[in-house]
Amino acid sequence: MIDDIKSDAEQRMEKTIAALKSNFSKIRTGRAHPSLLDSIVVSYYGTDTPLRQLANVIAEDSRTLALTVFDKSATQAVEKAIMMSDLGLNPISAGTTMRIPMPPLTEERRKDLIKVVRGEAEQGRVGIRSIRRDANNDLKELLKEKEISEDESRKGEEVIQKLTDANIKHVDDLLAIKEKELMEI
Repeated sequence: MIDDIKSDAEQRMEKTIAALKSNFSKIRTGRAHPSLLDSIVVSYYGTDTPLRQLANVIAEDSRTLALTVFDKSATQAVEKAIMMSDLGLNPISAGTTMRIPMPPLTEERRKDLIKVVRGEAEQGRVGIRSIRRDANNDLKELLKEKEISEDESRKGEEVIQKLTDANIKHVDDLLAIKEKELMEI
């Protein structure tokens, strides 16, 4: 039973780390990367459609994304969606092909992005701690129903705490890497 609780907590913590990595990849570092546009949704024939379903996005070079829209009639909607996003990008359209130059990050913008990254990391830590709380509550419930002994419960809590510490360290490591990326010129 303790192993089940541990493995459930481990899986949930891994999902939290994966979500954090996904959120970090959407925060731009001055380099062009196709995943920057993953969060953009385009109004296409009255339906909100992810940009990835309407266009092929590639990194042309380190500072430019190239986008090829599949349906020529959707080109203006795609361009508008990119401009309306909070990424601060201005696409240059040429038929069904668009080039999106990455503007250089100012020092002030870098600091703002670091605040955003730190907020995301804190959300990740909070998520991991809540998973720890849930696992410890499950252990207490088993103890209360006399399915495990107090020693087993304490040992289970120690295992969960070690798992929590390791995952929070992983979050801190990811944060340090992302901050370093953002401060590179």
